[in-house]
Amino acid sequence: MKGARGLKGAARDRLFTLYEWREELRSLLAQLGSPDMRTPIAYALGWPKRIAAPVKRLDLAEIAQLNFFAPDAERFPALRLAREALKAGGAAPAILNAANEIAVEAFLAGRIGYLEIAALVEDCLEQSREDTPESIEEVIALDGRTREMARASLPKLAASS
Repeated sequence: MKGARGLKGAARDRLFTLYEWREELRSLLAQLGSPDMRTPIAYALGWPKRIAAPVKRLDLAEIAQLNFFAPDAERFPALRLAREALKAGGAAPAILNAANEIAVEAFLAGRIGYLEIAALVEDCLEQSREDTPESIEEVIALDGRTREMARASLPKLAASS
């Protein structure tokens, strides 16, 4: 109950105790909530105060168990691409970002399918032979070139989907 000391004015019937023996998960569990977007929307609308969100409280005792797994790189190709771009460094993260923004824009406009987002980003990363940008002006220019490359690749991608 160390963490509950700072709760002033909390109704006793709203306090509950669950124990998680894995210390590394305790702070994570303390931050979990119901998977309902009305909660963060209520927080944003009520800022800096809190307004009640009409959602069922998360009952960790009902869930009883949480399981964590490393993500499957095949099932989540965008995550794989982000990790590869981070590892490569240089221009790769900026290329990934610019290509992703064009791909998501095309997806939202109905021009490509969801699975083609990662395919377009990967295509741009593979095509690009950019040097590491040395200034903000070079990053902005790189961003523009990558967006042009991504837009030029859209027709062939849309045709294959």
